[in-house]
Amino acid sequence: MNKERSVHLTNGYVMLVVVLAMFLFSIILFLGGIVILEGAKNALGGWSMVAGGLLFVASILTATGFLTLQPNEACLYTLFGTYSGTMKESGFWWTNPFMLKRKISQRSRNLEGTKLKVNDKQGNPIEIAVVVVWRVEDTAQACFDVDDFEQYVRIQSESAVRHLANSYAYDHGEENEITLRSGMEEVSAALRKELQERLSKAGVHVEEARLTHLAYAPEIAQAMLRRQQAEAVIAARKMIVHGAVSMVQMALQELVDKNIVVFDEERKAAMVSNLLVVLCGEAEVHPVINTGTLYN
Repeated sequence: MNKERSVHLTNGYVMLVVVLAMFLFSIILFLGGIVILEGAKNALGGWSMVAGGLLFVASILTATGFLTLQPNEACLYTLFGTYSGTMKESGFWWTNPFMLKRKISQRSRNLEGTKLKVNDKQGNPIEIAVVVVWRVEDTAQACFDVDDFEQYVRIQSESAVRHLANSYAYDHGEENEITLRSGMEEVSAALRKELQERLSKAGVHVEEARLTHLAYAPEIAQAMLRRQQAEAVIAARKMIVHGAVSMVQMALQELVDKNIVVFDEERKAAMVSNLLVVLCGEAEVHPVINTGTLYN
C-alpha cells in the first residue's frame, strides 16, 4: 500500500519574478544580438540571439510549473512514473515543470445510494437506501491503490448495505435483538464501521453513514401492514383488559372496605362480569335495571 507524504514547493510569487526577469533578459539578449550583427557583424551577435531564444523557451517552460491550490484541495506529483509527494497547503506555488500534477478535492462528499431490494436476516424482502458522507484522506492510496476511488466508494457502499441488511431483522427480531427499524443509531454505527474497513485501502475517511429509506418490498408490504395492525390491536386489547381488571379489583375492594354491600361468590361474579363488559366493550353500553333480585 502506498502512503501519502508531503512535498516541498517553491513560493509562486518568487518564481513569478524570476520568470519575468528571464523573459525580459531573453528579449534583451535577442535584440542585442541583432544590434551587434548589424554593427560589427561578428559571431557574438549570433550567439547572443541563440542565447536569447533559448532563454525565452526556458522561461515559457518554467512558467508551466505554477499551481494554485484552494482550501481543502491537494495536488499529487509524480516525476517520470515515481511518486514525489502531495501538497495540501493552499496558495500559489511553483514546482518542477516536468512533474505530472493531479488535483484531488479533500472536501466532504455525499453519496446518496439507490434503493436496493435485499432480504433481511429473516429472509423478508425489503427496500433499503443509505447516504454516506466521505472524503479523501490519503491521496496516494486513492490514486495508486485503486483504479477509480469514486467508483470504488459506490460499489463498496452498496456491498456494505447488502451485508448490513442480511445481518439484522427488519422489525421482528428475537428478544432484546437490535433491528433495522428500532435500532437506527446502532445500525448506522455498524454501517459506518464496516464502510471504514472497506474503504480504508482507498484512503477514504467515512464521516457519516445513515439509512434514508427502509420499507418492506411491495409484494409483502400489505401482508406486513395487516400483521402490524393486528399486533397493534392485540397490544391495545391487552392494555385495556389489564386496566379493566385493575379497576374492577379496586371497585370491589372499595365496596367491601366501606361495608356498602356484602358479596357472595355469585354476586361478586355478576359484578365482575358487568364491570368488564362496560370497561372492555367497544360499543356504547345500555344498562338494564333489575327490579327484582339477583336470584329471581
